Amino acid sequence: MKTKEEIQELISFINGKQERAIQFNEEEIASAYEKTNSDQSLAVKILSIFGGLLASCFFIGFLFIAGLYDSQIGLLIVGVLLIISGIFINKSIDSTIVDTVSISAYIIGYILLGMGLSHNELDENAISLAFILVAACTLSLVQAYIISFVSVLIISGAFLTLLISNDYGDLIHVYLSVMVFLVSFVYLKEAQLIKNNKTVSKLYNPVRIALVFSFLAGLIIIGKMDIAELSPEYIWTSSVSIIAAILYVISHLFDLLSIKKSKEKWAIYLLSIFILLPTLFSPAISGALLIILLSFLVNYKTSLIIGIVAFIYFVSQYYYDLHYTLLTKSIAMFCSGILFLGLYFLTHKKLKSDEKI
Repeated sequence: MKTKEEIQELISFINGKQERAIQFNEEEIASAYEKTNSDQSLAVKILSIFGGLLASCFFIGFLFIAGLYDSQIGLLIVGVLLIISGIFINKSIDSTIVDTVSISAYIIGYILLGMGLSHNELDENAISLAFILVAACTLSLVQAYIISFVSVLIISGAFLTLLISNDYGDLIHVYLSVMVFLVSFVYLKEAQLIKNNKTVSKLYNPVRIALVFSFLAGLIIIGKMDIAELSPEYIWTSSVSIIAAILYVISHLFDLLSIKKSKEKWAIYLLSIFILLPTLFSPAISGALLIILLSFLVNYKTSLIIGIVAFIYFVSQYYYDLHYTLLTKSIAMFCSGILFLGLYFLTHKKLKSDEKI
C-alpha cells in the first residue's frame, strides 16, 4: 500500500508540471487507495468462480437424484429463481464466501434454464439468445466483479455457440475483429471510460479481463480448426485486424519509450510488419502479442501474464499444427523471437535512461 509520503511525492510531482498549484485532499486519496487495495485479488475471485463451478456440479447432481430433471416447468422456475437469487445475494453482501454462494446459484441457474428450454424443444439458437438477454440484463442491474465477469463470458460464449452451431465458422473472423477493437478500445481509453460514467467505472475491471478471455477463446477456436468448420484460405483475415491493432499500439508506445524521430518510427513500423508477416496464418500468436503489448502499455500485470502464457501455448500449438510445414513454423517463431528481443532492448534502454534522469 502506498504511504502518505509517496502520495505527497506524487502530488508534488504533478504540481511541478503545472503553472498553478492544485489543491488535493490527501486524506481522501489515501483512504480511497487503501479501500482499493483491500479488495479481493483477481486470483481470489477466480478461485471463487471455480469453487462456484464445483459446488454447482454437486448441486446439479443432487437435483437429478431428486428427479427435478423430469420436470420441464420445474427446471425453468428453479433456474430463473437461482439466477435472481445469485444476483440479489451478490448485490446485497460483499464477502468471499457469499461470492462463492452467489456465483454457484448464478451458474446453476443458467444450466437449469438451458435444460428447461431444451426440454421445451427450443434449439441452440433460442437458448443462446436467451442467455445473451439474461446476461446483458444482469450487467445493467449489477456491477459486482464476479457476476459481471461471468456475464460477459456467457455473452461471448453464446455468440460463439451461435456461429458454431449454425456452421458459420468463418464468421469467427468477424468475431475476432470485433474483439480486437473492443479489447484495444477498453485498454487505450481507460481514463475516459472510468471518469465519464459511474456504472462503467464499476464494470471496467471485470469487463476488461472478461474481454481478454473472450478474445482468447476465439483465438483458441481459430488455432484448433477442428472445433468449428473453418476455411484455411480465410485464416489471414483475422491476422490483418490484429496486426493493424498492434501497429496502432506501437504508435502509443513511441511516447512511452521517448521515440520522437520520424525515421526511427518508420523503421520500427517496417520492422514490425516484416516480423509479423510470418504470423499471418497464425492469428493466435499475433493475438497473444497484442494482449502483451496492451498490458505493457497500461502496466496491467494480470493480463500481461495471461498474454505471455497464451503466447507460449499458441506457439507450441502452432509448432505441432500439421497444416503448415516445419520451415514455415520455424520462420514464424524466429520472427516472434526477434520481436520480443527488440521489445526487451527498447524497454531496457528506456529504463536505463530514466535511471540517469
